[in-house]
Amino acid sequence: MEKDQKINIENQDIEPNEIEADGQENEVKNDAPENIDNVKEVIPEEKILMLEDKLARAFAEMENQRRRFEKEREDAFSYGGFAFAKETLNLIDNLERSKQILENDETLKNSEALKKTLEHFNIINKDMVSILSKNGITALDSIGKKLDPNFHQAMMEIDDDQKEPGTIVQEIQKGFMMKDRLLRPSLVGVSKKTENKEQKNEENKEKLDN
Repeated sequence: MEKDQKINIENQDIEPNEIEADGQENEVKNDAPENIDNVKEVIPEEKILMLEDKLARAFAEMENQRRRFEKEREDAFSYGGFAFAKETLNLIDNLERSKQILENDETLKNSEALKKTLEHFNIINKDMVSILSKNGITALDSIGKKLDPNFHQAMMEIDDDQKEPGTIVQEIQKGFMMKDRLLRPSLVGVSKKTENKEQKNEENKEKLDN
């Protein structure tokens, strides 16, 4: 009898521990859904919007870089020979100067040698202008037009009452365009009204008196 009672007591002592362990296990299971909810709340909606904005900005910057690269590539293709073309114009200038020197040489005037030489110069000049034109390089037409600082550079003023002041009446050096860009400006002389010397003397006298 005493042995049976001891066994029953031992059994009774174990059961509360088992129940307590089961309780702890249930508590862990009950806490699991709450932990999942907490994980979901780690990234709030504002942070998601901020990340979306950064991503959109990154894509926009990539697109801008792509467009800049395309523009630089097109410019390099269209205007890659800009410096070379500008230097080539010196050949045309030298031909023109050589013609003027020969034409002003008194010993060569009206000679057959001068005539043939000038003909050859004109052929060379015509061929060079043609080659430049095929590559998008064209001369500016300036005579008779109003002075435009974007295309012309005034080197002198010339008295001319027949034309409006600022009209180009002389071309010292021809200007050229390379497609839609100015390769070099035209060096020109522009018209101005003839000054009345008597009126100018009176104005100067008045200034001195004051």
